[in-house]
Amino acid sequence: MEEFRRADDAPGVTPVLVDSDWALAHLRDPAVRFVEVDERASRGQYNHGHIPGAINWRWEVDLQDPVRRDVPGPEALSALLVRSGIGPLTHVVLYGDPDNWFAAYAYWLLRLYGWPRLSLLDGGRRSWIGSGLPVTRETPIVDPSVVHLLTPSDAVRAFHAEVLALAGRAANGAVLVDARSPAEYAGQVIAPPGMAETAQRAGHIPGAVSIPWDAAVRPDGTFRSPAELTALYEDAGVTPDQDVITYCRIGERSSHSWFVLHELLGYPRVRNYDGSWTEWGSMVRAPIELGQAGGRLST
Repeated sequence: MEEFRRADDAPGVTPVLVDSDWALAHLRDPAVRFVEVDERASRGQYNHGHIPGAINWRWEVDLQDPVRRDVPGPEALSALLVRSGIGPLTHVVLYGDPDNWFAAYAYWLLRLYGWPRLSLLDGGRRSWIGSGLPVTRETPIVDPSVVHLLTPSDAVRAFHAEVLALAGRAANGAVLVDARSPAEYAGQVIAPPGMAETAQRAGHIPGAVSIPWDAAVRPDGTFRSPAELTALYEDAGVTPDQDVITYCRIGERSSHSWFVLHELLGYPRVRNYDGSWTEWGSMVRAPIELGQAGGRLST
């Protein structure tokens, strides 16, 4: 963690990653808002204990448009920030389970809207609780804030038409990164066990390289060192001079990979295809490949 950008490395620059020591020192800081991000509408994990002072966002309810398959619009996101007590100068620190998947999605979403004061807690909920750090079941009472209406930018987001233009031709300065499991990439399964969101077909986008999200983390969920992360991607042919698009199944694991590439390693042109396999695997005439690299069957 110490090798990544830290708050004291550059005065006035918010660190993209903070560790548990930093979090412990800022639990009562009124300028910092901790947010635990869950997947489902229920608050099960959060209700069993969370970082003192942390509020709860749910991907299914708070971070998705309720009608369209899309991110929340400017009005909805601004309303979420207001009722969360997050003002224009608030430093938002995100964490969650499993291993920051949905926290990384929330981070990517806020970056899409240009939020400047933003960090991810290294290791997420599992590392915090596994280290025996303080938790509470009390839900904090927060005062509503004032947030100006935010404007989204697609600089960190990719859409299916852009991905289709690269499918099978991800070369010459561009590359697709599949952040799912090897079994999903090979087409052996469509989704991990117990996951509800699925698609009609299995496989991967032609030309994509398989770099599972969890290759970037240690057993406790914290990120590997910069040298290890650089080797992980460059050994697979993913280099900083390329246009990189990450994808997974619903856009959360690929947000985690996007965070590694764009925020930790500083790759300048990285976008997350949040439509991911739930869109691609059900889209008419979208090409797919089955099997691992070197043994593919196109369909």
